[in-house]
Amino acid sequence: QVQLVDSGGGLVQSGGSLRLSCVISGRSLGDYVMAWFRQAPGKEREFVAVHGRGRDTTYYRDAVKGRFTISRDNAKNTVYLQMNSLKPEDTARYFCAAGGLFSAPPRARDYEHWGQGTQVTVSS
Repeated sequence: QVQLVDSGGGLVQSGGSLRLSCVISGRSLGDYVMAWFRQAPGKEREFVAVHGRGRDTTYYRDAVKGRFTISRDNAKNTVYLQMNSLKPEDTARYFCAAGGLFSAPPRARDYEHWGQGTQVTVSS
């Protein structure tokens, strides 16, 4: 059984940084395309970033380009989301997801495994 456990969220001031982590168990991380999505209260889930199986295959939503970096360590079965220069509008619950198809932008329906989410709150 594949499980994703994401962590690293918290409360941070505007301009601060956080690093989210997502550990996969039950299968190898290398088998999957990995993505981060987020959902703010009253809003639809939206993609943040995606990392293909290859080392340099990444894609970001425009609002986070230059501030967020997705990376993966297949040996540790872990994917990361480094978030810098955080803004209040980044406040949301962040979910990692594992799927088999790389698309840009990623579609939530292409991801069959999801973490439980970790809350990120950015104060102004």
